[in-house]
Amino acid sequence: MSAPRAADPRRGILLIVGAVSTFSVLDTIAKYLSQTYPVVMIVWARYVFHVLAMVFVLGQSVRWGLVRTRRPGLQVMRGLVLAASSMFFFSALARLPIAEAAAITFVSPLLLTAMSVWFLRERVRASAWVAVCIGFIGVLIIVRPGGAVFQPGALLALATAACFAGYQLMTRKLAGIDSTIATLFIGAAVGSAVMTLIVPFFWKLPVSAWDAVLFALMGMIGAGGHFVLIRAFEYAPASVLAPFVYAQLVVVLILGYLVFGNFPDGPSLIGMAIIVASGIWIGTHQTRAPRRAG
Repeated sequence: MSAPRAADPRRGILLIVGAVSTFSVLDTIAKYLSQTYPVVMIVWARYVFHVLAMVFVLGQSVRWGLVRTRRPGLQVMRGLVLAASSMFFFSALARLPIAEAAAITFVSPLLLTAMSVWFLRERVRASAWVAVCIGFIGVLIIVRPGGAVFQPGALLALATAACFAGYQLMTRKLAGIDSTIATLFIGAAVGSAVMTLIVPFFWKLPVSAWDAVLFALMGMIGAGGHFVLIRAFEYAPASVLAPFVYAQLVVVLILGYLVFGNFPDGPSLIGMAIIVASGIWIGTHQTRAPRRAG
């Protein structure tokens, strides 16, 4: 069991910025591999090597602490939602430029704000609801019905955002109940189990040693990123951390240009700016209100 941590919003913000920056690297590797390999295989490798890394590094010292939980049902549900989020997003990356795909998923903090009313009983200001609506306008500007981004990949990115918002909510509910290590391990183990049942139908041997290294590296990067993310929610509430998820956009833009030669056009950049501004408004104004209703 991990003892509840004292509130430290600054530390939580630094941790979540580090986590989402790590995820940008993971997403870049996934997009690169998706040009050659089935998405199911990429998701499988991401979670299997995550689990193996944790067993190798922590197995001897933590032992049964890796799977000890007081909320097994919530842990399994969280793992399923996390696996679905990865499946949706890696599928979106195979169809869309990385910056546009990532930008659409950045509505997850807006969805998190809306969902926190029902699941975390947080009180949301009327101005925050306005910001949520404006954020979705930003998504429409990026997608531009009738444009190149308006395709099934955009819907997959939106599904990713919904799953990730749910994952963040469940992570927050588990903070201080189960240990960080157990939460990190069980989520990956659930994903590994599900994907192992499916991957034989999509299996393809790596065509090079470098690709095999990248498959393994994804799991290690994912484990580190989610460990930091879980820590962030132990120091600060969801409504405080939500806007700082957008730090990922800067890293994604840089990596998308350097690795794939893609850079968003003017309207897409405007849409991204609107989404970011909406999230920052929610983070800076919503948290001034009491965060608990009744």
